[in-house]
Amino acid sequence: MTILDGKKIAQDLMEELRVKVERSSKKPKLAIIRVGADGATDSFLKIKKQTGEKIGIEVRIFAFADDITTNNLRKRIADIVNENKNTAVIIQLPLPGHINTQYILNSVTPDKDADMLSARALGNFITGKSLIFPPVAGAVKKILDKYNIEYRSKNILIVGAGRLVGRGVFLWLSKEDVGFSVVTKNTADLSSYVRNADILISGAGHPHLITGDMIKEGAVVIDAGLSELNGKTVGDVDFESASSKASYITPIPGGVGPLVVAMLFNNVVILQEQEK
Repeated sequence: MTILDGKKIAQDLMEELRVKVERSSKKPKLAIIRVGADGATDSFLKIKKQTGEKIGIEVRIFAFADDITTNNLRKRIADIVNENKNTAVIIQLPLPGHINTQYILNSVTPDKDADMLSARALGNFITGKSLIFPPVAGAVKKILDKYNIEYRSKNILIVGAGRLVGRGVFLWLSKEDVGFSVVTKNTADLSSYVRNADILISGAGHPHLITGDMIKEGAVVIDAGLSELNGKTVGDVDFESASSKASYITPIPGGVGPLVVAMLFNNVVILQEQEK
């Protein structure tokens, strides 16, 4: 069994980005929109700010009260997007329940949408007009490529169809004309689908949804689902039991997560280069 070290891949990518930014005459700037206060959100923002500092990218956080209306938030974001000094703008999810999330995500124009969550950015991606990747899909592809794991002829299963993980991954695989299946945590007889998967990519956000007895012998397991269990951050996959069956597996922490953040900043640098 080989552990897929996303943290090491992320560190290598961040060093490449640092050199690019250092040589650039104009330094990229990332604006992050956050609404309300949440401890988990604070942790994610801290990681992004620290990563930006290591690369040389300024990260600015624009905070709004959790009772802001959808329309007012959209207007404020439009002003931030239109600031020339902001290379990229992302919306920190989740947003409060009363906010129309997709309407807000669509307020970021594709030329600044480093997270690729707006409808136009995803449309550009699926039609081959985008030079950047949805960060999670980019992280998964980079892991597979780095470890020379053949995936185009394999039985691929995506668990979870959410906008942060599943949607980007299945759009990428669709774009490459690769066969795959998508299920959710509520799919009846989930184990039968998992058991047939040569490559399992999970982003359901449900702690230990998938156990070792469900996994095919020799499968590649990429766990992009994060949640809390007894005060600890865990994945969708029970690492301990799954590692005895898998040929390759990502750990948590140190698997997909660090690389997703690095891929986000890779997108910021690419968007900056496109401004020239």
